[in-house]
Amino acid sequence: MHAPPKSPAQQREERSALIAGFAAFATWGLIPVYWKLLKTLPAAEILAHRFVWTILFLIVLLTWQRRWPELREAARSRRTLLYCLASGLALSINWLFFIWAVNIGRVVETSLGYFMTPLVNVLFGAIFLRERLTRWQLVSVLLALVGVLNLTLGYGKFPWIAIILCVSFGTYGLLRKKSGTRPIPGLFLETTLLTPVAIIYLLQLQRAGNLTFGPAHWPITFILVTTGVVTGLPLVWFGHAARHLRMTTVGFLQYLAPTGSFLLGVFLYHEPFTRNHLITFSLIWAALAIFTAEAVHRWHSGRDREVAAVPLADSAA
Repeated sequence: MHAPPKSPAQQREERSALIAGFAAFATWGLIPVYWKLLKTLPAAEILAHRFVWTILFLIVLLTWQRRWPELREAARSRRTLLYCLASGLALSINWLFFIWAVNIGRVVETSLGYFMTPLVNVLFGAIFLRERLTRWQLVSVLLALVGVLNLTLGYGKFPWIAIILCVSFGTYGLLRKKSGTRPIPGLFLETTLLTPVAIIYLLQLQRAGNLTFGPAHWPITFILVTTGVVTGLPLVWFGHAARHLRMTTVGFLQYLAPTGSFLLGVFLYHEPFTRNHLITFSLIWAALAIFTAEAVHRWHSGRDREVAAVPLADSAA
């Protein structure tokens, strides 16, 4: 049975959603360029500023969208708050290691971590949510494991940054799924619960005379203030894309982010990319091709039509 033709308004909405999806994932893919502008600062200081300025951006956004009742309803649940605290801690680890890795010249390894994230999500679903792995999903996970082992044994270096990024974000996605909160209200609760720690840390830096912020450092100060926009705006674009595009389309778009970071690391920052790196990435890409093809097949066959947000959306790396 064919779907009814779309109205001009629906077609315009879908086009704008596709543009928004490209904008969101392209921003996340190119964001290492932004963090490199702050490479003179410790990653922990950048992270603390990111929490503070993201809160302010989200306050404006939630007011504009009139979503405070939705947020108050979520905040009444102690279970939701506990899950948001836990997911916020997982997100903090992810953000901290991503910023730190970018600024020490490990952009390629961060891209490996985010290429592996969908496969880790599938594995976590099987382990913690008792979701059954299909045969091809199992093949994908095993291919990714072989890729990691190849880099560890052949290159002599365990890709621990990639593992921390994919595991921390997989954990974040799992906790977010359990919390039941939507992306923007959930991010607000997560950052609100942890912002007091960030403010205390920044005040301690100020007392010690080590805080890089204010008129004497206006270029860096301006960049730090914009961390809230850089974190929140792609989420707005993603939210529009997720509402009006099919899940499989958003799933394809999500690979733009690690692809962008990979290309930056290899061609702009000239990071090492050896034969063992190529073998490992090829195995991961093959695993993702199998994983995605199987997901598309399940979608078209009607066996898996549950619409779920793509976990990468909340990373805003």
